[in-house]
Amino acid sequence: MASAQPHPLVEAFVAHRPLLRRAAWRWVGDRDVADDVMQDACMKLMQCGEGACVGRPVAYCMRVVHHLCIDHLRRCRTEQNVFADEADGEDVQAATGSPEHVAIGRQHLRWVERRLRTLPSRTREAFTLHRVDGHTQQEVADMLGVSVTLVNFMVRDAMVALAGCRELLKPS
Repeated sequence: MASAQPHPLVEAFVAHRPLLRRAAWRWVGDRDVADDVMQDACMKLMQCGEGACVGRPVAYCMRVVHHLCIDHLRRCRTEQNVFADEADGEDVQAATGSPEHVAIGRQHLRWVERRLRTLPSRTREAFTLHRVDGHTQQEVADMLGVSVTLVNFMVRDAMVALAGCRELLKPS
């Protein structure tokens, strides 16, 4: 049964939401992203145990928001390094389906598969569930019985491992 007492960290978060949101906006530079960070921060604070004794709850909330902003910026930087811009693919000619193109495509797929096989099985599974099957990181975390943060790291590790394949796949 849920307690009638509101969680003290969530109370501090709600009471100082405008201040925390402005700080998040300054750190990430985008209001929509700042709103996403704020939602993640609130969820994270709600997961804290009710017995969690924090001397300065507003400072604690600010630290949670700041760390989530840093995580977001790191994730963006990693994705920029791993993924090409959409415009990079506009001038790529479609495969004609010739036997040569099919063989090259199969070779590229083998390179990707080989690179994925070097990863731990749980990392490979997290990557496949999230990037191929389209599950959210929360869903993947629930399926694998791990934290969302760990799923984020596993997907990132797989993307870093596959970054080398981008060089192999560039047209010559």
